[in-house]
Amino acid sequence: MEEYISVLSTSRLFAGLSGDEIRAMTLCLGARIRRYKKGSFVLRSGDETAGIMILAEGRLLIQRDDYWGKRSIVSAVEPGEMFGEAYAGANCGLANDVYAAEDSAVVFFDVQRVLTQCPSGCAFHGLTVRNLFHAVCEKNRALVNKIGLFSERSTREKLLAYLSEEARRQGSAEFILPFDRQQLADYLAVDRSAMSRELGRLRDEGLISFSRRCFRLHEI
Repeated sequence: MEEYISVLSTSRLFAGLSGDEIRAMTLCLGARIRRYKKGSFVLRSGDETAGIMILAEGRLLIQRDDYWGKRSIVSAVEPGEMFGEAYAGANCGLANDVYAAEDSAVVFFDVQRVLTQCPSGCAFHGLTVRNLFHAVCEKNRALVNKIGLFSERSTREKLLAYLSEEARRQGSAEFILPFDRQQLADYLAVDRSAMSRELGRLRDEGLISFSRRCFRLHEI
């Protein structure tokens, strides 16, 4: 666990806690590490979980396949990000699959230990509970943003809205996408070939430049 303390310190769940306090919380919350090979599933749709999870290493995709195998990507999970909190201990199955896009390590925390004050009554346990509440609120705002993205009608409008939001989220006009091209098409629910053509047009118009997953937005 020690090797991931620095990553956990970037998580919304442990905002405001020192390294020593996070170490204490990993014991208090029954933290355990599980590792997953690229291409394996962390969780499957319909699974129930009693854990809140933080990605410590690698990259995950939260995705859904319909009855005919058509895939849509809900979101990507990067190191330090939390996931599964909406379903932890809810006695209902997950709506989506959680898939390892790279070799990954996930830290699991027992949700009952998170929500129940520990016997020592440590102040930073209460802070962790508040952080969890704020993290859920942030996830709700992200969901509202994605709904707004899908209100855009054309592939071009969806791309511009997504790239603008990603630049804002990462705080820079130059940023790295969490998706490759097929994953981005699945996330935006558009045809990959049409999306690639539109990206080329946007580049030719001088609105963007890109190399693989690295993008830069340009002022008009």
